[in-house]
Amino acid sequence: MKSLSKIMATFAMVFVFTACEAQIKNEKKENVKIYGNCNMCKSTIEKAGNINKIAKVEWNKDTKMAAIAYDQKATNLDAVLKRIALAGYDSDSFRAPDDVYAKLPECCQYERAIKTTAKTEMANTGHSGHDMKATEQKNQSQLKAVFDNYFDVKDALVKTDGKLASEKAKGLVQAVTAVKMNELNTEEHNVWMKVLNNLKEDAEHIVETTDAKHQRDHFITLSKSVYELLKVSKYEVPVYYQFCPMANDGKGANWLSKENAVKNPYYGSQMLTCGKTVETIK
Repeated sequence: MKSLSKIMATFAMVFVFTACEAQIKNEKKENVKIYGNCNMCKSTIEKAGNINKIAKVEWNKDTKMAAIAYDQKATNLDAVLKRIALAGYDSDSFRAPDDVYAKLPECCQYERAIKTTAKTEMANTGHSGHDMKATEQKNQSQLKAVFDNYFDVKDALVKTDGKLASEKAKGLVQAVTAVKMNELNTEEHNVWMKVLNNLKEDAEHIVETTDAKHQRDHFITLSKSVYELLKVSKYEVPVYYQFCPMANDGKGANWLSKENAVKNPYYGSQMLTCGKTVETIK
């Protein structure tokens, strides 16, 4: 019986592992050397690289090799390695910032390679001069479409127009899909990868229904994702972060607006001016 139990447990573990792997669509697998020493390094490396349904990292402390699986339509190998470098761990492509490496626990401070590459320098210092300016312009243009479409959805909900909100959310889904993550700067990229799943899921839910109440439920979490992104990005005009204490069954909920005057997307004409501006993002 014990042997049977062990066999069943093994099958269960294989099934769970396979199911987790199956969650990554458009999967591509690569093996990459990442420097580190111990199990604490393993935990940090994998945590930095992993993103639910988008990227999975498994690092071996003995061989220093990482098996990396990722959705090649949602991210790329450089993006995964950059996040790991920002957590303090070098690869042959990216060198961790010196100040981050210095803060690692003593047991995690591995012997560093002397040579660096162009990608390594980018991880530490970013682009400069004309290249930086061009990158910022690209970032603004592609993220602007995300913000613009969010505001269109918000305006439709202010009117309690579920059909219009559904139509505008289609534009938001398209804008999110069109973002080229490798052109975002490091800070924007990190936040983008954090909010991407929820951003797409909420926008898609709003597309799939014309019920304004259901749309508003998803607009609550959609607004949280857009807020996090706006905090590390730039928009052409000031954006007002607003709050209604009665929304979300009395728990309160936020939204973003280009106008300081409150126009509540959770209640529309029922309580159009209920709420206040709690932060201005410039």
